[in-house]
Amino acid sequence: MIMGIDSSKISKAAELIANAGCAIALTGAGLSVGSGIPDFRSPGGLWSKYDPEKVASIRALKSDPATVWQFLTEAAQMMRQAQPNDGHKALAELEKTGRIQGVITQNIDGLHQRAGSSNVIEFHGNCSNFFCMECFAPFAADNIKAGCDLPVRCPECSGIIRPDLVFFGEQIPSEIYREAFALTDQSDLIIVVGTSGEVVPASLIAPRIKDAGGKIIEINMAPSAYSAMSDVFIEGAAEQILPAIVQNLI
Repeated sequence: MIMGIDSSKISKAAELIANAGCAIALTGAGLSVGSGIPDFRSPGGLWSKYDPEKVASIRALKSDPATVWQFLTEAAQMMRQAQPNDGHKALAELEKTGRIQGVITQNIDGLHQRAGSSNVIEFHGNCSNFFCMECFAPFAADNIKAGCDLPVRCPECSGIIRPDLVFFGEQIPSEIYREAFALTDQSDLIIVVGTSGEVVPASLIAPRIKDAGGKIIEINMAPSAYSAMSDVFIEGAAEQILPAIVQNLI
């Protein structure tokens, strides 16, 4: 039992997962808060400290790459130090036992894979992968050292190195988009965790399943754009709620 959480909602969520034909999870920054990574839009989140247009847009990367890289190095260091929390581990267990078929994540921290999830679609990329904007050569993250000159440049052509992320102003890579929505269209249940539903096109995934007759379980610290359409909304920390759901399925 989790203090302040209605146990009947935990049981209902477990029942929906047990009865699903094909369940998936959609995760956002709120899931990794329990690993020490701040989210973006809540009070005290990253966008209350940084202007995303200046540090996370493709326009800024091209016009002021040094400022963007300063933000990226701080964020990447924080993500490298983070460890998967019990929410990540619970989703990995759900996949391992066949309860969910995969995870579509908006997170760039790689914590799902480190927790043991294998079918992870990284909708917005991964902060551990880099390439040159000019010659497109891959660039090893190990070559990015603390105190190095910013922006990081390609040793082959001197082009600016960038992470393999989707910046504001960029489109989701078509292959990733197709893969995510192909999995969506196979699914009759989605577990929404730690995402507010404000960023398109990821925000279209859960309503698409709902419109096709599927179910939504939402786990968030506060009501979101998904709450009115959710079949079960559990308000609280994912690292507490997801393990409780897994326990109910045993």
